[in-house]
Amino acid sequence: MIFLVLAVAGLAAAAALLPLESVRHAAASLGAVGPAAAVGAGGLLLSVLVPRTAISMACGALFGVLDGFWTALAATALAAVVTYAAGRWAGRGMLAARAGGRLHRLDGWLARRGLLAVIVVRLLPLAPYGLVGYAYGTSSVRPRHYFTGTMIGAAPSCFSYATIGAAVVAPGSMSLVTFIPAAFGIVVSAAAAWHWKVGARSPAVSPVDLALLQGNKSD
Repeated sequence: MIFLVLAVAGLAAAAALLPLESVRHAAASLGAVGPAAAVGAGGLLLSVLVPRTAISMACGALFGVLDGFWTALAATALAAVVTYAAGRWAGRGMLAARAGGRLHRLDGWLARRGLLAVIVVRLLPLAPYGLVGYAYGTSSVRPRHYFTGTMIGAAPSCFSYATIGAAVVAPGSMSLVTFIPAAFGIVVSAAAAWHWKVGARSPAVSPVDLALLQGNKSD
């Protein structure tokens, strides 16, 4: 939340000091090259743990609500592939030294809950987006569950943040509808957490272990 406030303030300052409307027109004049370049740059930045909030808002500011949303979502997909593959390549040893026994418990928790666990973890800002991808790469979660869950879980916040970014350049583009996807994500996460808590028959790791000593950093 703190990072979101700072990101909005930063974009607002940029809008006041820089001709962002001209920047958006320049990006539009590039045609398909602009979004493609943004997807590549965004995927790279997410992979080195730049918060997804900033990337999605920047996409909205550059390309508007809908194009910004799809650009941000494509960047998250690229980063998901890169970080998962890197985690697979590096193996469990990359995180075991830092996470200790938590890595084994986390792996079991994720494997038992499959797709829904991935969706909920991606909906919650437990740790930087890229770090979660590396962690999944070292886990036994099935690739199809990881990629499907990542896209479903990332979509609501991509839309909301892209809309906020677009509103900095064109304030009339934001309304209460902007926050519906994010609110839906919160409801789904709360319902899943309640279901797991009530139905648990044995001690289970909390999704917060995905922070892996990083604390509650923003996604």
